[in-house]
Amino acid sequence: MKTMHLASLALAGLLASTSLTLAGPETVSGPGADPTCFAPWGDDAKYMQWPAQEGPYRIAVVNGFVGNTWRIQMIKTAKAFAEDPAIKDKIAEFKVVSTGTDAPAQLGAIEDFINQGFDAIVTIAVSPDGFDRVIRLADKENVVLVPFDNVLDTDAVMQVNEDQTEMGRRWAQFLVDELAAQGKTGGKILEVRGLAGNSVDRDRSAAIHETFAASGGNWEIIEVVGNWDDGTAQKVTADAIAVHGQFDAIAAQGGTTGVVQALIDAGHPMVPIAGESENGFRKLVAQHAADGLKGISIGQSPGLVAIAMKAAVSALEGNVMPQLISVPLPVATYDQLKDGENFWSDLPDNFFTVNEFPPCGVNVSGPAIMAQSEADVK
Repeated sequence: MKTMHLASLALAGLLASTSLTLAGPETVSGPGADPTCFAPWGDDAKYMQWPAQEGPYRIAVVNGFVGNTWRIQMIKTAKAFAEDPAIKDKIAEFKVVSTGTDAPAQLGAIEDFINQGFDAIVTIAVSPDGFDRVIRLADKENVVLVPFDNVLDTDAVMQVNEDQTEMGRRWAQFLVDELAAQGKTGGKILEVRGLAGNSVDRDRSAAIHETFAASGGNWEIIEVVGNWDDGTAQKVTADAIAVHGQFDAIAAQGGTTGVVQALIDAGHPMVPIAGESENGFRKLVAQHAADGLKGISIGQSPGLVAIAMKAAVSALEGNVMPQLISVPLPVATYDQLKDGENFWSDLPDNFFTVNEFPPCGVNVSGPAIMAQSEADVK
């Protein structure tokens, strides 16, 4: 009995000791640090606070898919921002890996960085769920995990994103309004979707369909998968034109330069297009707006990675942070485009135009980004 009693005491002590190590963030009251930069998503925002840790910090970026220009520019932006004087002295070690579209590979990479003792991990999630295990491990080790862009369906971690539902809604409403100006209350719409399985693609597409349905028009929406990539989007758009004939308008989640090029190659009339913030798309809209290419360009900026890195450092310093940080949508329509201001005729087509976040003091220049490589930093 005495042996059993001692064993019970030992087990109780072990459990108590273990519970003390399960730190992670506390849920606290707002407001949070620097609300002009780290804007809370809504009035009912949840706030989190991690125990303050002494810097400088070890930070890793764990990307998934790297097969399109947005992801390549995002990685280059992360590397450029890590060298920016605004944050460089706060980073002791910086790593970047891309794991592909396999969720277990991404989870394994995150777990490995946690086990190596990294202080913060910024990630674009391959899937919106399935991260519970690494979230628990991160909390146990007081590691700040920050998903951005493709975020998780959980409020257990701090996340950074633009409002994807609002983006899809604004794209679709722009097309409805432009077609209404032509006297059309229905028609055939091509939707060029993004990378399958991601929350961004899901939320944008749902909002596009809901907005067209709410307009009361008779719409036929043809969906193709463009992977947010110019080459893929150009091919699937060309195939859709070959099979379905002419479209009245196009909603393209990405690869928009390729979408317009497919119209040109096919001799398809210029139609209203809602798309991303690729420099090439904005160039083409500026060039062909008078021909019918009435475009709206809303940017999901690769620079979100810089905001996520900045938020991770702020959390490591012990500041109160919103659980979900909202980054405003940068919008430009065909009548607002200005060369040298919101697109650049002397920069490559595949450059994403939105990389300035004045409220955050983040402005990663085009040359600084393009000087980097998308290769892993191990």
